[in-house]
Amino acid sequence: MIHRVGVVSLTQGKRPVDLARGLASLDAQEGVELDVIVVGNGWQPSGLPDGVRGLHLDANLGIPAGRNRGVEHVQGDWIFFLDDDASIPSPTFLSDAIAIMQADPSIGLVQPRVEDAEGQENPRRWIPRIRKGDPAHSSDVFSAWEGAVLMPRALFDQIGGWGDPYFYAHEGIELAWRVWGAGKRAWYAGNLVANHPAIDPARHSYYYRLNARNRVWLAKRNLPVLLVPIYVASWTAVQLLRAARNPVGMRAWWGGWIAGWRENPGGRRSIGWATVGRMARAGRPPVI
Repeated sequence: MIHRVGVVSLTQGKRPVDLARGLASLDAQEGVELDVIVVGNGWQPSGLPDGVRGLHLDANLGIPAGRNRGVEHVQGDWIFFLDDDASIPSPTFLSDAIAIMQADPSIGLVQPRVEDAEGQENPRRWIPRIRKGDPAHSSDVFSAWEGAVLMPRALFDQIGGWGDPYFYAHEGIELAWRVWGAGKRAWYAGNLVANHPAIDPARHSYYYRLNARNRVWLAKRNLPVLLVPIYVASWTAVQLLRAARNPVGMRAWWGGWIAGWRENPGGRRSIGWATVGRMARAGRPPVI
């Protein structure tokens, strides 16, 4: 059976070599029929391979909103997101990921293990669990590294896609929470590999501000009201502990924290207490 997959690759046109590598890895996929679109977030896509369409967004709408605009233009029973600096080295990656979800229909999202193709040390943050453990170990997770994510298209549409208002940071947590809220599980597949360069992202003031604002928004948008202050308090404590070792950016972080409470997060849809219970039984209640 040939699986139909809609693929969205978001880019600002600043990584042409990496983008070409990722698109080539998609072209090499076996056992799937792909509908691929490259979304130019404030960039006019050009120089794309045959069969790959481009979508020009006049301005940079942010990562989640840009991905969502791309979804509107692709067809398929599955939806796959591949960052412009990521690639999938195995030609059976997509068919293998689909097979995981078909073998266990309770799984609604698959994120692979992430490795640097040049053999550099892989950041631990790529493993989306508190107790990192063996990167090759598969498990339930409650957030997602967004660079390579596969889901059933119907489920993506059901949960409302990525959170447009975030712009950048923590949209992968909300996506995973909403998968759990739909009665499914988010799955870290340690037996699947995506490649991504092991480059530490720049920690500029904008990063710290959005990191804090979006933590507050994450709680306000998704959690039962009683858990909102608990979740924010726990992550505030985590940040203060980190700041004791590295105080850089804390002024911007506090500015974002205040903005998170003051500003409208773009709507609210609680995952509900039943989902909180399921997540707690699976190992991580959404309070940290």
